[in-house]
Amino acid sequence: MKKLSFDSFTKKIFIKASMDKLYWCWGTSEGICSWFLSGAKYTSTSGGERKPDEKIQPGDSYVWKWHNWDGQATGEVIEANGTDHLVITFEGSEVSVTLEDHKSAVLVTLHQYNIATDDESKLNVHYGCSNGWTFWLANLKAYLEHGILLNETEFDLRDIPLSGFEFVNV
Repeated sequence: MKKLSFDSFTKKIFIKASMDKLYWCWGTSEGICSWFLSGAKYTSTSGGERKPDEKIQPGDSYVWKWHNWDGQATGEVIEANGTDHLVITFEGSEVSVTLEDHKSAVLVTLHQYNIATDDESKLNVHYGCSNGWTFWLANLKAYLEHGILLNETEFDLRDIPLSGFEFVNV
């Protein structure tokens, strides 16, 4: 068994959807906003903003905005092959998403790594992102298999202290 540590984690889920649909969900601003974000802007290396249905490319930069959080995340696309694999920088670390066809479903594997191991990173990145990705992968499955979203959009949680750590569907 692989040893667990604070510098990385892996989350996996089988989703009954096509590889094309799953890659669209991760690799376009239109797709990632359908189940995860309230806004996503990808900018190419030449400085132009990618169209909502245009696939991200290595070297692109991004700005992400969430529901129920006023902040934003910025980062870079490191790898994006257009079919089954991408890697981005995220929260001072890297996140890879790999899609594997298993006939009746696709195995989605998310690996977040190169996480700093100071106490703040252990809490906010390892603990916070590990919990967050668990929910968001379940949300992606609910969206693609059942047409529903589980994240909170009706109630504004931004003024509730620790909402990001206590609510399971932020």
